[in-house]
Amino acid sequence: MNNLVSIITPSYNSSKFISQTIESALSQTYTTWEMIIVDDVSSDNSNDIIEAYIKKDSRIKLIKLEENSGPAIARNIGIKKASGRYIAFLDADDLWMPEKLEKQVSFMKEKSVALSYTEYVRIDEHSKIISEIIERPEKVNYQKMLKSNYIPCLTAIYDTNVLGKVYMPLIKKRQDYGLWLRILRGIDIAYGMDEVLATYRVMSNSVSSNKIDLLRYNYSLFREHEKFSVVKSLYYLIWNIYIKVAKK
Repeated sequence: MNNLVSIITPSYNSSKFISQTIESALSQTYTTWEMIIVDDVSSDNSNDIIEAYIKKDSRIKLIKLEENSGPAIARNIGIKKASGRYIAFLDADDLWMPEKLEKQVSFMKEKSVALSYTEYVRIDEHSKIISEIIERPEKVNYQKMLKSNYIPCLTAIYDTNVLGKVYMPLIKKRQDYGLWLRILRGIDIAYGMDEVLATYRVMSNSVSSNKIDLLRYNYSLFREHEKFSVVKSLYYLIWNIYIKVAKK
């Protein structure tokens, strides 16, 4: 049985952190993986760094796009090229704990889980922890996910033996949120692990650091991807705001 994990990593001018990200994959206690890095026409020396790692470890692969296409297309190309049963996501500035894959794949096998996720912590650009543990619910379904994106992309793994290959919607932002909603339309529940297995790096100019933009992209997701009415889109947007405020 194919137990390979395909790690999908979009990369764009990622020279500052890509070494740390690759090292966190190399440090995994679960060794049956491939890392597919999709470069979105970087102008820095990140590809030189990646290619140096490829010479050392054949599990690392690099795909170079011919034109800048954005993270959704980059991730989808990675998914298309993936050979693994399990699809995992690790952006070019994020990190995993060494036992992340081993524990999560074991969890999915033991409990017959098609989509799983974990807890995580946030760090800044200097790798300093800037948050408490970001706790996740034990399980979510489609309706619960509409009220908030409970699945962090860098913690998620899905099983292609159950789902086939599922691709991210081609929207400007919040593609991962759209992917989880797409998957949860076809399965009853996604399950979380109550353990910190990943580290999310918050960049000063990231979408997640701009709350107004984040809300605007959530509204667009409901309108354009879920095809909800204006009223229904606003209803779930308000839920998203309420849950974020309630957590504080």
